[in-house]
Amino acid sequence: MNEHAHQHNSDNPIVTSAQATLHCLVGCVIGEVAGLLIGVSLGIGIWNTILLATFLGYVSGFTLGLVPVMRRQKKSFLDALKLIWIGEAISIGVMEIFMNTADYMVGGMQSGSVFTPIFWYGIAVAIPAGFLAAWPVNWWLLSRDMKKCH
Repeated sequence: MNEHAHQHNSDNPIVTSAQATLHCLVGCVIGEVAGLLIGVSLGIGIWNTILLATFLGYVSGFTLGLVPVMRRQKKSFLDALKLIWIGEAISIGVMEIFMNTADYMVGGMQSGSVFTPIFWYGIAVAIPAGFLAAWPVNWWLLSRDMKKCH
């Protein structure tokens, strides 16, 4: 299998794109939740919390994308980044927009405390919103070889 081939077990593009989206979602959620926990706990305001959560979502999302490519394909950091950057940047961006919007609409990031149920309801709504928004985007990116499975 060459480095551009998809490494998932399924030849079904719907399943492959769902798997790629789930992988991306894990990275986004790690950073997103960390950012929300920090932002709400410190009371830094909604926009600063969104910026922090988005930044950390990108950091953790790219990390989870880069490390497997570097290990499995024996790529340097820059070579791995060249392979995945466009697909990851778009996928994470879509996820972050929808996750932050969903969380904001539910009121999670405005809760004032991570110890309130609404904070966790916001996250519980944000995660599937991010997945559902990014899944067709990842299908499109994979179908055009703009995203690599890792």
